[in-house]
Amino acid sequence: MNRLKEIYIEKIVPEIMKEFGFSNIMEVPKVKKVIVNAGIGGFRENREAVESFVEELTNFTNQKPYPRAARQSIAGFKIRQGETVGYAVTLRGENMWAFLDKLVNVALPRVRDFRGLKEEAFDENGNYSFGIKEHVIFPEVNPNNTKGIRSLQVTVVMDSKNLEANRFLLKALGVPFRKERN
Repeated sequence: MNRLKEIYIEKIVPEIMKEFGFSNIMEVPKVKKVIVNAGIGGFRENREAVESFVEELTNFTNQKPYPRAARQSIAGFKIRQGETVGYAVTLRGENMWAFLDKLVNVALPRVRDFRGLKEEAFDENGNYSFGIKEHVIFPEVNPNNTKGIRSLQVTVVMDSKNLEANRFLLKALGVPFRKERN
């Protein structure tokens, strides 16, 4: 079992139940999945760069990404409907816990001038989304061999709509939120 999942089961679940007065363990928010999206933008025509990025994305998520097609044609961006414009990975189970552990404890601390993630980035369903400007913060990516730096969008999907409980869960998992200024 993954280290972060073990911490969740043994420490975080009882802590959330006590903090929010939940009487049933099924009320405790759970992380259902983590979705990583990446657009390929200007590298779309460079097949070698796209293949290199797909390989890097596969390495740091431990799962093969699937291509995302354009829904409509946009002449200004030279995009045709059905053309691949990005890649996405949906992580569940052990891969999800391993990625979250790596993201929180290894990748985010490597971001230069990192002040934390915004606490307001929850949507109405209780999911948390944030962007990463450079995919080279992951240890599996060698910045000297990469063929272009891409940004990523990460969405942590939780099964509870209770925003306070979800925020408490992410803090307990180690997600670094911004400190309040005095």
